[in-house]
Amino acid sequence: MAAELTVPQLSDKHSSTLEQALAAIRSRAYWSPHPEHPKAYGETAPADGLAAFEAVRGTRFDLGQPGTDGWTGAEVSPFGPELGVEYPHVDPDVLLPAMKAGMGAWRDAGPEARALVCIEILARIGARTHEFAHAVMHTSGQAFMMAFQAGGPHAQDRGLEAVAYAYAEQTRVPARADWSKPQGKKDPLDLGKTFTAVPRGISLMIGCNTFPTWNGYPGLFASLATGNAVLVKPHPRAVLPLALTVKVAREVLAEAGFDPNLVALAVERPGEGIAKSLAVRPEIKLIDYTGSTEFGDWLETNARQAQVYTEKAGVNTVVVDSTDNYKGMLSNLAFSLSLYSGQMCTTPQNLLIPRDGIETDAGHKSYDEVVADLAASVGGLLGDDARANALLGALVNPDVKARLEAAAALGEVALASREVANPEFPDAVVRTPVMVKLDAAKPDPEAPYLSECFGPVSFAVAVDSTADALELLRRTVREKGAMTVGAYTTSADTERAIEEVCLEESAQLSLNLTGGVYVNQTAAFSDFHGSGGNPAANAALCDGAFVSNRFRMVEIRRQA
Repeated sequence: MAAELTVPQLSDKHSSTLEQALAAIRSRAYWSPHPEHPKAYGETAPADGLAAFEAVRGTRFDLGQPGTDGWTGAEVSPFGPELGVEYPHVDPDVLLPAMKAGMGAWRDAGPEARALVCIEILARIGARTHEFAHAVMHTSGQAFMMAFQAGGPHAQDRGLEAVAYAYAEQTRVPARADWSKPQGKKDPLDLGKTFTAVPRGISLMIGCNTFPTWNGYPGLFASLATGNAVLVKPHPRAVLPLALTVKVAREVLAEAGFDPNLVALAVERPGEGIAKSLAVRPEIKLIDYTGSTEFGDWLETNARQAQVYTEKAGVNTVVVDSTDNYKGMLSNLAFSLSLYSGQMCTTPQNLLIPRDGIETDAGHKSYDEVVADLAASVGGLLGDDARANALLGALVNPDVKARLEAAAALGEVALASREVANPEFPDAVVRTPVMVKLDAAKPDPEAPYLSECFGPVSFAVAVDSTADALELLRRTVREKGAMTVGAYTTSADTERAIEEVCLEESAQLSLNLTGGVYVNQTAAFSDFHGSGGNPAANAALCDGAFVSNRFRMVEIRRQA
């Protein structure tokens, strides 16, 4: 079948985007080709996107992929409604060989063609951002605006970033080289050499419940752009956003003359747990995973035939030493603690505050005053139910609700959680954050602040001094990992000491944030999400190391 999309056509459409993405990862300056505002997509886009989402509910999502041996699906929105979508259940013994069959032509297409096809996939996803936003909202529990931005343009940015890194790494070596070694009076030794980026094999992308596209797209596009086929295994509660992604990818691949089975979907039946069985199959050579430390550790230990990239759990910490903008600090932290009900791998959990208090532009503040003022700031931010719903979204699953309810018994409650009614979705479980006061004076290996409590739970931990706070920070990052670290200080010496801890323990640090940038947000093309250097994650989104081991360079030498 002749390709409907040719490489020259794709180059005309997308080469400038690829060039700009390559420039952005070099400069680390702000850049995004994907608009953040819903109005940027046209007057009818909001209604069209909602209609498209509603149209897929209650339907059978047929991808036409080989190996379908049944249908499954049991997604229920955290806001209440059942989605009612049935997805293909696959027989991997049939699907995986079919996926591998198309890899030769995909490999031979070369890095540029693969990058352009990937950018076309992202462009088509971008045109349907409103539809994807509803799919993300009703599988993750994110409020609509966050689902639109994080699940749409920000996720697409991360996917494009991975494509740019993949292209850059594959083209470091020239495709061809003439080699001539002088031999004095003898004729030189002449060879012609070719260098081909060869994919590892089939890549397994294991999706997460909270950020199915944002966390899923980097691995998916990094593997696809480096020549690998990608099997997408979504979280059973968050299938639809990734199923839509797979459908778009298959359509673009087919139109460009490639085998659509280079991207396929594997959805599990309730309780089936196919991630474990797929992860250890010999055909699987790459794995991308976001989720619990327990399963991430299992993958790293047992999927020995694959290169495994994991983002797991960590204990994110903010050190509060001093500030010259007390009100701004409180406001910034309140937003960070509240956004998406704390259900982000980057949300701060431990707030380390000297028991003797801190110096601020509003005068000396005791530990109790800092905690009370922060609690009041969160309460003020979320005091209006409409605004609270827009920031909090819904609790993604019952486990988060159970942790939230149990947290109140761990210490003195500085900020109690309350229920928030959602008039549009009465069945949504919406809760404001809880903040608990704890004391680090007595060493306790079982202290709650020494492990992650995922969800809208934070601990205001009294420490003897900032130096003690840094030792506790070092310990938790080294032993438990951290995706983010925040700190507030007016002291250059203290700032340098905090930096040194984060440099030694490979933790990403945000200093003195008091405006509209928050510790739990990262920007593609500029910020690294995770470092790969502490137990929270063995990879960073996104850097050269995230893509370079997804392919190997194979050389063929010929006598000239």
